Amino acid sequence: MAYDEVLAERIRDALGPDLPEVTERKMFGGLCFMVGGNMAVAASGRGGLLARVDPADTAELLRRDSVATMVMGGREMRNWLHVEAAAVADDAALQEWLGRSVAYARTLPPK
Repeated sequence: MAYDEVLAERIRDALGPDLPEVTERKMFGGLCFMVGGNMAVAASGRGGLLARVDPADTAELLRRDSVATMVMGGREMRNWLHVEAAAVADDAALQEWLGRSVAYARTLPPK
């Protein structure tokens, strides 16, 4: 399954021109948005959003409906969460996830 192009466009619009350090890269069947060279968030090839979050917040965020640990190749990816499309259907919800992911990516050393 290809990534959701409508979601990708919503991500692109929400990140906007105010974040010049954001780049895009197709990978793993999805479209990843990188901040300072670090993966931050992606429109998943399996649908929904992949969000990279602070490890300190992961357990709390996993208690939310429609949120699960990202699994790739049978392996759980630490501090990457899969957020179902319905959970980011409105702009405020999407913006919350983008804010978390961008903030965390900015804490990482630039690549």
